[in-house]
Amino acid sequence: MKTTKKALLVTTVSGFVPQFEMNNVRILQRMGYEVHYASNYHTPSYGNDNHRLDGTGIVRHQIDFVRSPFKPVNLTVYRQLRRLMKQEQFQLVHCHTPMGGVMARLAARATHTGPVIYTAHGFHFFKGAKPVNWLLYYPMERFLSRYTDQQICINQEDYLLAKKSFHARYVDYIPGAGIDLSRIPPRNEDAIRQKRAELGLPEGRLILLSSGELIRRKNHETILKALAHLPEIDRIHYVICGHGQLDDHLHQLAERLHIEDHVSFLGYREDMLDILPAADIYVFPSFQEGLPMALLEAMACGLPVICSDIRGSQDLMGPASRETQDLKFCSGGIMVKKADHAEAYAQAIHLLLQKSGSLCELGAGNMERSYRFSSIAVGGRMEEIYERAAPGL
Repeated sequence: MKTTKKALLVTTVSGFVPQFEMNNVRILQRMGYEVHYASNYHTPSYGNDNHRLDGTGIVRHQIDFVRSPFKPVNLTVYRQLRRLMKQEQFQLVHCHTPMGGVMARLAARATHTGPVIYTAHGFHFFKGAKPVNWLLYYPMERFLSRYTDQQICINQEDYLLAKKSFHARYVDYIPGAGIDLSRIPPRNEDAIRQKRAELGLPEGRLILLSSGELIRRKNHETILKALAHLPEIDRIHYVICGHGQLDDHLHQLAERLHIEDHVSFLGYREDMLDILPAADIYVFPSFQEGLPMALLEAMACGLPVICSDIRGSQDLMGPASRETQDLKFCSGGIMVKKADHAEAYAQAIHLLLQKSGSLCELGAGNMERSYRFSSIAVGGRMEEIYERAAPGL
């Protein structure tokens, strides 16, 4: 009787796999694995439900993950993972997210489960990070790399550091989770007008769009402050898609800045690929990213971009053709050197407004650049990595 091959995916919050890792799930299933998923299914994130896992064939396991490494419940998490690994006898473990990666590697070490793959979707220690991040997280990741058969990094900064300083048997750079370009809708002016009307967006305005959780790291606040500096504010309308703990704060800030009539908060959306083409410029002011899928989707939809000059976004936007004290100019838009510099964002928006006739040209450059981050390009490399990690199973 043939034994079923089993692969375990581990993340802290359950929305992670349907949001970012379904390409890898399909690869594993094509390779004959029964895919199991250990996560916390009770933590609101990426849409506050798990219905996107229905019908995928994934076997779910509740683990009481928390994001903080300092919570006593982490002992329970360790025991739960260890018990699960002993019970199911997995032939492959692929872990993601910081605490998912920590706890899964410790449990796999204790139960002799493996090989273990860890994808870092952006280390907490990076150029410009707080010293405490380097003191806490760098030693932990370096130590755990000894229990890692395969380290995957999704941006060049992380990859070069891991290659130089970590102890994993293999260290590879993979350009993100891979975007399925077949899902990107062709540009349709009638559909765009219909979507704008459905969303209640004003006619005759240039639409700026941001998406992401309403948390400090995503830095939506800086764009609201930038709008207050714009003399052309009557020409634009700013749309924010996402929900989170700063929801009330951002609404109140827009009112204090007297720009509430120029901002729409749409909450969490599952139709982003329909909303993106309805925008004219995508704005991504995040303080920290690994390789941001939201930005990549905007580029694939042909939007020019204004974003912060950070790891991950730099990989997507490519090299600058010229720069000033505050801005870097790329083939598909503008990067702002200091993520919290509202005046610099206002300047970048102003410059693109002055060149509104060439926005389509900038967007076309981004669309072309997105091909190198496609699921086809990434999927081939991931299949090679899975086969190398567990050959002949």
